[in-house]
Amino acid sequence: MASRVPSLTGVRTVAAVSVVVTHAAFWTGHYTDDVVGRLFARFEVGVAIFFVLSGFLLFSPWVRAARSSTATPAVGRYFWHRARRILPAYWITVIGVYLIYALAPPAGEPSLTGAGWSGFLRNMTLTQVYGLGYLHSGLTQMWSLAAEVVYYLVLPLIGWVLVVGVGWLTGAPGRWRPDLLLAGLSALLLVSPVWIVIVAGSTGLSPTARLWAPSFFGWFVAGMILAVCAPMIRRSHATGWVLAAVVAFVVSAGEIAGEPTITPTTASATIVKHVLYLIVAVGLIVPLTCADQRSWWARVCASRPMVFLGEISYELFCVHVIVLEVVMAVLGYRVFTGNLVIALLITVVISTLLAWVLHRVTRPLWRARTPGSVATRR
Repeated sequence: MASRVPSLTGVRTVAAVSVVVTHAAFWTGHYTDDVVGRLFARFEVGVAIFFVLSGFLLFSPWVRAARSSTATPAVGRYFWHRARRILPAYWITVIGVYLIYALAPPAGEPSLTGAGWSGFLRNMTLTQVYGLGYLHSGLTQMWSLAAEVVYYLVLPLIGWVLVVGVGWLTGAPGRWRPDLLLAGLSALLLVSPVWIVIVAGSTGLSPTARLWAPSFFGWFVAGMILAVCAPMIRRSHATGWVLAAVVAFVVSAGEIAGEPTITPTTASATIVKHVLYLIVAVGLIVPLTCADQRSWWARVCASRPMVFLGEISYELFCVHVIVLEVVMAVLGYRVFTGNLVIALLITVVISTLLAWVLHRVTRPLWRARTPGSVATRR
């Protein structure tokens, strides 16, 4: 299956806009611990959509290599492409946010955490989630990117073990064994719930461990499982999958998934929310991974507005929080007050313009291909 599928680009719009909605709701004080407040908070599910999509796209070359008995992806080229795609826009955003807070902080207040050179270096190296006090205002959403980068780093090892190593151990190197791949990936799904239980029951780990990569690893693995299954799926019932996603999203607003926060207090609520978000992400993505792209959902995601916003979704993710903070200050809204709709609409418009500029500026850095490389997109 080609790695460049318009509908898979378009579904990024759903993920990016969901993240903006949840942050606008938080900043304007709509994270109340009731059904409506929890529903606003659950729009953070956009992170799960991004993670499942990354798992699908980045593991697909390994699946193609296994199916065709060809060489596995070159690790050096893979890391170089990931760095070129992610770091330029991210570094520009970090530098820009620190400059804004140094020269004219929104609402006239400095960032309470992440200040100084140590905070700057932590944010530039995506290590700000390891320990308290390093998340800088305007960049608080980057915890998810810090988790995603860990997945980028371990993917080649997982791919080698499952595609190459298992073949050697079973005496069938080079053979297409989707059963073994799925068995190995299914075992990896346990990483997140086990980690969540460990963190909840430990007093020695940093509280930030709730935001470390293992907590969300299951979402990436779900995308990898889709990569194995997608070549065998010719057609899917889009309505059923999307309906399942909607139902899971609504159910997540109940008390069973915990309070309105990314990491609920109890391990059970965190695991329930993790599974529900996985269902949402898989339900939205599965109909876009099959060969038949004629479903209504595929056509919606492949529409020009969706693809346009999907193309700049990463840059939109990078800039929207600092834009939201500036918008709140300009409108005279104090934190946890203000009109959600007005703050959201203005933030989306300005963030889209900035994201497009950032996309155009950084595009030459990651669009140039090396001979024989395979293009994948975040």
